[in-house]
Amino acid sequence: MQPILKIDLSAGTSETYKIPEQWERSFLGGASLAARLLYPYLTKELDPFSPEAPLLFLNGPLTGTSGPTVGRFVVCGKGPATGLWAESNCGGFWGPELRFAGYDGLWLTGKAEEPVYLWIEDGRLEIRKAMHLWGKDTYETQDLVKQEINRTGVRVAAIGPAAEHGILFAGIYCDHGRTAGRTGLGAVMASKNLKAIAVRGKQILPLVHSGRYAALRSESNRALKQDNEARVMHELGTAGAANFAEYLGAMPAKYYHQGGFEAVDKVSGSTMAETILYGQSACHACVIACGRVVKLEDGAKREGPEYETIVSFGPNLLIDDLVEITRLGEMCDRYGMDTISVGNTIGLAFYLFEKGLITLQDTGGLELKWGNVDAVRRLVKMTAYREGLGNLIAQGSRRLGKYFGAEEEAVQVNGLEVAYHDPRGVSGMALSYATSPRGACHNQSDYFFVDWGHITPEIGIEYFPRQAEAEKAANVARHQNWRTVYNAMVMCIFANVAPQMQADLINAACGYDWTVEEMMKAGERGWNMKRVVNNRLGLTAANDKLPKALLEPLPTGGTEGFVPDIQAMLHAYYAARGWDEKTGYPTKEKLLALGLEDAAKDLWG
Repeated sequence: MQPILKIDLSAGTSETYKIPEQWERSFLGGASLAARLLYPYLTKELDPFSPEAPLLFLNGPLTGTSGPTVGRFVVCGKGPATGLWAESNCGGFWGPELRFAGYDGLWLTGKAEEPVYLWIEDGRLEIRKAMHLWGKDTYETQDLVKQEINRTGVRVAAIGPAAEHGILFAGIYCDHGRTAGRTGLGAVMASKNLKAIAVRGKQILPLVHSGRYAALRSESNRALKQDNEARVMHELGTAGAANFAEYLGAMPAKYYHQGGFEAVDKVSGSTMAETILYGQSACHACVIACGRVVKLEDGAKREGPEYETIVSFGPNLLIDDLVEITRLGEMCDRYGMDTISVGNTIGLAFYLFEKGLITLQDTGGLELKWGNVDAVRRLVKMTAYREGLGNLIAQGSRRLGKYFGAEEEAVQVNGLEVAYHDPRGVSGMALSYATSPRGACHNQSDYFFVDWGHITPEIGIEYFPRQAEAEKAANVARHQNWRTVYNAMVMCIFANVAPQMQADLINAACGYDWTVEEMMKAGERGWNMKRVVNNRLGLTAANDKLPKALLEPLPTGGTEGFVPDIQAMLHAYYAARGWDEKTGYPTKEKLLALGLEDAAKDLWG
């Protein structure tokens, strides 16, 4: 891999950092390597908003090549809402462009005296003033920076007003609708007075066996074009799964308290395709093109909502207007806020209003009635600017619930709001949420696909009934390791690339001779590395749990009164992982077997 550019924004200085070769081989890249690099610096005492707090943008060894689906990068640090490992994954074109500019990552510390943005071109860094950009939304900021630089092909990652106001779920945006949305790292970027990062480069990426790699990526891209899931993603976007998810009870409705959503047809991917869809959009060199481009009544083209945004502002709040959902999603993108956490936390506000715990006096007269689009629209803006009740919503569902004496009603894990795949309908997500290193997360293991029948038997990922429990724990662990490989490469999880092909791609790019087993071992190593980071930050076995709402049976819908036995599942999971059930730590033997000697010493002496 190429060097990382370390930038001290307080001093206005920079230096290159060469990643240790052994760490490259052991952790590969992306989020796994970021966890190893940041491990010494993420302490329990560290304030995520302090100048000392690191913010690391990192690519993978395949980022920027011609596929398959490797136009992605990660952003990592300490989460302001969770106090734990924070990791967010983003597509588009910015990550590849950073590699073309000569760097595989940016390691940011310090705080500029006034707002600035970075301009990086072919190994040259310039720190420019950005006071005139402060307060601009993410779309405006990207456009204005490109105009100022006045070069073709410039890519910009930017924050919006939500990050500037310290919203705990503010993200980092590039290529307009592409976002590193979860865990609040946009707010960390804002705390450093950094408004945007512009990159441009013309360098050739280092591939050890470039001819071999070119043949493999062509073969894998051809296979992807024929893959059933990829074809559905292309035609219908991620919302193509809406009807099936609702049928199985895996799509939450009315803030996870209703067993189904009768109007699901009105917000599905097929309805979007038949009504407002204008075209598809793709990340760098992606043959799937799951992104939606839509046209509304004003004739303007805009980013269409994906599954999470549709459920967040649709079934979750009992809104069945796809046009209004699209507008709410765009508002969040412009302000720079994660749509999952925004919709989840507003859903909690509606639920507490229904229970009488939030009153009209608290809302400033807003009627928080299910389906009230105007109230949601106003709350989104109030949240971005911390106005009225929005100041509490801006702090996330855990803090909002606590303020009104109902923390147990917040549907979150470790401070991160649960995504829209209900474990009562797909039980494997119970473990995915409870043990994810960044709080409730569907991208660390989108196990709902396995519960729907997508298996990978060559690496031991088999099918269990969608409401099976402890018997699938080891299967979930293997799937988490598999997705950790994806997040290290960094490859889109929508790409069904066979394990042997992935190993071959890594070997051709990096000059390794990995077997599939060694590749999976690297995934397990990365997963345990993140766990150790969190253990040092104070996480124990007591943190591995589900919120109250997900442990209450629903009388109707596809869940059929089922709730997962999370304790039995965790017992089997710890055994499969080789983790100590009392502390929640990986055992010393497990850490030593993975080559994590310093972590073993830190945890066990």
